[in-house]
Amino acid sequence: FMLTARDAVADRVAGLDSGADDYLTKPFALAELLARLRALLRRGPELAPGVVTVGDLVVDTHAQRATRAGRDLGLTTKEYAMLEYLARRAGRVVGRAELSEHVWDDNHDPLSNVIEVYIARVRKKVDGAGGPPLISTRRGAGYIRAAPADAPADPAADPGASGGASGDAVA
Repeated sequence: FMLTARDAVADRVAGLDSGADDYLTKPFALAELLARLRALLRRGPELAPGVVTVGDLVVDTHAQRATRAGRDLGLTTKEYAMLEYLARRAGRVVGRAELSEHVWDDNHDPLSNVIEVYIARVRKKVDGAGGPPLISTRRGAGYIRAAPADAPADPAADPGASGGASGDAVA
């Protein structure tokens, strides 16, 4: 749900396309806000799968654990949240701003390199047992959790595979 002062059609379309269920602009009537919230609650819980599987990576959202080729990855809470977010969006580029918004809280400094550090940690744990790398960097765009057939066979082909802070170019 988005509540904002930006009321141009392009802003509303962008908000809804980015995943918002509803878009309300300021000023607004409290009765309208409450009616929209009731309508959202009537939709019921989103039916997201409890287990996300991409190749040999299995993310169990109920147990909040991940395995690759049957091996437990031993992720921290934040590493797990990042991997789950990427796994649910397999095949789609996820930018730093989106990761920051959905995995970190409001106190996250968007200029820090914490996202690159966590991507490197998750890569090390996910790809540590070998096999094709599962998280690729798209320079200037973000990260993509590709299916194993789409993942580069050679880590040198993925400029961000080293886990360096250059993963998502920020000018």
